[in-house]
Amino acid sequence: QVQLVESGGGLVQAGGSLRLSCAASGRTFSRYTWGWFRQGPGKEREFVAAIVWSGSSTLYSDSVKDRFTISRDVAKNTMSLEMNSLKPEDTAVYYCAASNTPLRRTLQASYDSWGQGTQVTVSS
Repeated sequence: QVQLVESGGGLVQAGGSLRLSCAASGRTFSRYTWGWFRQGPGKEREFVAAIVWSGSSTLYSDSVKDRFTISRDVAKNTMSLEMNSLKPEDTAVYYCAASNTPLRRTLQASYDSWGQGTQVTVSS
């Protein structure tokens, strides 16, 4: 079992930056892929970014590519999401998740461990 706790959310103006962190505990070595998802008001949860634990491969949604950067620190068992040039449409609850497969990294069903989420609000 893997436990995930997000932090770093908050209120920021459009064009600003935030850094989200995800602290992992438990059987983290058994998880191959780590991802961020988000759910905006009135919207379904959507994929944001994913990274394999080795750090050799990252994947981003088109909506955040070139603005967000996902990374991980193996020694600290943490994963981060650096968000730049934030837009009001980035407003959402952001969730970190872990998966034991390198496949289908954009699909929620591939992930079996989830954090509680952290709110990000971008004002215009």
